[in-house]
Formats: sequence, C-alpha cells, structure tokens
Amino acid sequence: MRTVKLTQPDAWRQMPPIGRLRVWITDRGSLTARIVNHFADFNLQRLRQTRAQPLADECRALSVRRAERVVLREVLLRDAYRALVFAHTVAHPHDLRGAWRGLSRLGARPLAEMLFHDPTVSRMPMEYRRIDARHRLCQLACNAAGIAVQPLWARRSVFLRYGRPLLVTEVFLPDLINAMR
Repeated sequence: MRTVKLTQPDAWRQMPPIGRLRVWITDRGSLTARIVNHFADFNLQRLRQTRAQPLADECRALSVRRAERVVLREVLLRDAYRALVFAHTVAHPHDLRGAWRGLSRLGARPLAEMLFHDPTVSRMPMEYRRIDARHRLCQLACNAAGIAVQPLWARRSVFLRYGRPLLVTEVFLPDLINAMR
C-alpha cells in the first residue's frame, strides 16, 4: 500500500500567491527598500521587542522547543500613518550576544540594514501562507494595523549569519495591496 503525505491546507509552502501581490511577495531583495522606492513617506514603527514563546510553526523553522523563550521583534512598515507591512522577527536569545547582536541595537531602524548590507548573511528559500484569524500572526498584524481581523498573505524566510538562524515573517496589509491598484 502506498502512503500519501497530506499537507495541511494552512501550512507554509514554496508557492506564492498569483495576482498583483506576487511581484512584491516573491522579491528576494529588501522589502523595506521596495517600500521606500514606492511610497513617499516611509517610516517604521517599532511595536515591541521582548522574550516570548515562539509560535508552533516557528519552532520547526528555528529548531527550538515550544517551551523555550525566544527574542521577538515586531514592527510596522508604514507610509505616513498607513500600515503597509507587519514584520515579526524571531531569534535565539543567546544569538543577541553573538551572530545577531545588532538586533538589540536597532531601535526604530529597519532590520534590512543588517540583513542586506552584510556579506556574511544568507537567505534561505522563502515560504508563503495565507493566514487568517486562527493564526496568531494574523491577529497581531490586524491589531497593530488597527483593522478588523481578515485573511492576509504572509511570507517568511530564515536568514543565516555564521550558521545561526533569524526568522523574519512579513505580513502584507490591505493598504499595501490597495496601493498596488
């Protein structure tokens, strides 16, 4: 008998969405730089940086146990006061004294400054997912943007520096998608 591996319908996958968001979501360059080039009044709002439990799907991506605490950084990328992208970054706490020590000093500066200007940083393949109210990131993104909870597209990838992972997830908000029309 042949075993068929079933994929959860809400699992992260390699296939991005089709449509006008595809160009934005599949671009392997800096999303911050892309937003700066398309919006006149870019700014970053730092929401929080704290220690917390990782989400279940983050545990797999970072090879950590659910009970472990990780460092979590959340920001909004905005055009004036319009929230465009909710960014959620997760790292091992000990890496803030090592490979990712610059993360704790970023403040309200974009993470892209560290990721795309350092030749020791490499990016693993991107994954995509449509998240809804059942996923904690959807709830966090909608709350941060001040909008009703609704399905949103997200992408994520692991960045490696000296072999140490940093998981970056970016949730694309309605104001960005509406601006593409």
